[in-house]
Amino acid sequence: MLPRTLRISCARTQLPRAQFSKAIVSQFRTYVTSNAQQPAELKKTPLYDFHVAAGAKMVPFAGYSMPVTYADQSLSESHHQVRKKAGLFDVSHMVQHRFKGPAALQFLENLTPSDLTLLKPHESTLSTFLHPGTGGIVDDLIITMLNPEDFYVVTNAGCAEKDLAYINENLAVFERKSEIEHVVLEKQGLVALQGPDAKHILREFLISAMGDVSKVPDLQHFYFGQSMFVDTPFGKLHIARGGYTGEDGFEISIPPATTVEVTKALLEIGKHGDKLKLAGLGARDTLRLEAGMCLYGHDLDDSTTPIEAGLKWLVGKRRVMEGDFLGAESVARQYNDWSLVERRRVGLTVEKGAPAREGAEIVNPATSEILGKVTSGCPSPTLGQNIAMGYIKSGFHKAGTEVAVKVRGKTRKAVVTKMPFMKPNYHKPPVV
Repeated sequence: MLPRTLRISCARTQLPRAQFSKAIVSQFRTYVTSNAQQPAELKKTPLYDFHVAAGAKMVPFAGYSMPVTYADQSLSESHHQVRKKAGLFDVSHMVQHRFKGPAALQFLENLTPSDLTLLKPHESTLSTFLHPGTGGIVDDLIITMLNPEDFYVVTNAGCAEKDLAYINENLAVFERKSEIEHVVLEKQGLVALQGPDAKHILREFLISAMGDVSKVPDLQHFYFGQSMFVDTPFGKLHIARGGYTGEDGFEISIPPATTVEVTKALLEIGKHGDKLKLAGLGARDTLRLEAGMCLYGHDLDDSTTPIEAGLKWLVGKRRVMEGDFLGAESVARQYNDWSLVERRRVGLTVEKGAPAREGAEIVNPATSEILGKVTSGCPSPTLGQNIAMGYIKSGFHKAGTEVAVKVRGKTRKAVVTKMPFMKPNYHKPPVV
């Protein structure tokens, strides 16, 4: 639970409600328009028609036509819905993969710096594909070990073509390629159920679907970073506990034929007391920034290493010692010597007024020296203040350091702030 002083409604932010919502929508438009060039014909997720019928405002994103907001809620209202109750996001545009076979673990460890041998069956980790030589991030991804010879991997839609080329190029020269089967789960549905009420809604859905409460999995002892398969009348669902919002929640992978049915069933259960509503990309962006989560192409890119990005924790010690992954030499140098890391990813809180958006310069208030740039920024609906993320020159990265950002030609005070900006509500095992 946040301290009372931080539990501020939209009405108490430093901008009037209309300006506040306008500022957030404007920020998201920046992400949409700065995203990779969109194809002439946008792809559609299995839920496209459902979104249109629900009054969604559709925008081009990562090659897909995706909902940014819905007619029944403003962006900030949708944001608060997720923080206080629950929201349902269509994330079917994400690319779902399976890597199977005796050499699957070795191949994935060749592309990533994570120690996948530490995972137990149905455990997940955030990881990154890396470039050889530079150690730059090709994409960030979630890897779930279903068993030592079967991995479920989710990558970003905006990197789909690049990732597939990268995987295929490396697989072509991999010495044990005959021992790997790589499958992209085409048209597979994926929804993210996020918020404090998510666990109750999911449990009711499973009871209704399975018709026998004794068959429903124990969600109390199903923790953040774990996954499971559940056989239902809608087909076999892969349910992972986690998410991109900082709230407790679940990502549910659904067979293409039943994605709409599962979505309708979840919303039907959640309609009582308005516990669950559809949420779009706009709220997803403000929620993830409050949670300190990166957006690829903005906060992460090909020129950034995991160490610079504040992701040292996902680099395995064994992996650095053995040096058997792409970009290992560059990553190991930074891993072992912070003096070689010239810039760091940081959070910023910015004084009232127009928010600092992507591209805004971070400067030394005493000398006007350019220290770095903002990569994401918005007015925080939960905290009632302007927040941002960016990269800053090492030495200025410590929390509490006073800096400034240039916004619309004006210099505004800012303070380097620890991330996440708000305490996450993940469901984790009790500390013993």
